[in-house]
Amino acid sequence: MAKKDTCEIYCFDEEKVIRIQGDLQYVDISSIAQLFKAIADENRAKITFALCKEKELCVCDLANIIGITVANASHHLRTLHKQGVVKFRKEGKMAFYSLDDDHIKQIMDIALVHKKEAELNV
Repeated sequence: MAKKDTCEIYCFDEEKVIRIQGDLQYVDISSIAQLFKAIADENRAKITFALCKEKELCVCDLANIIGITVANASHHLRTLHKQGVVKFRKEGKMAFYSLDDDHIKQIMDIALVHKKEAELNV
């Protein structure tokens, strides 16, 4: 018989609930959710991964790396830029992208380690 994955009785720790509810008031969880949502798309995750491997890539490089059109890559890069995942610079007619900061690389590295550990524990 399978174990239930919910409480069988309703009770909660009032002190913990109140403390964490108070903490939530001072954190912009919505922005964090938007960051994860931006990276959650497979193509955008591939772009982010590629930029973890190479400090800077142009739109054409990224399109070829992940196998999409330049227009499609540009669309995904605009989304990533709006969410603060990547930054860009223009050099003549070329647009080069890089990660906004090292925290994005850390998030990707942690996610990859987590995935590997999860696979080992199956």
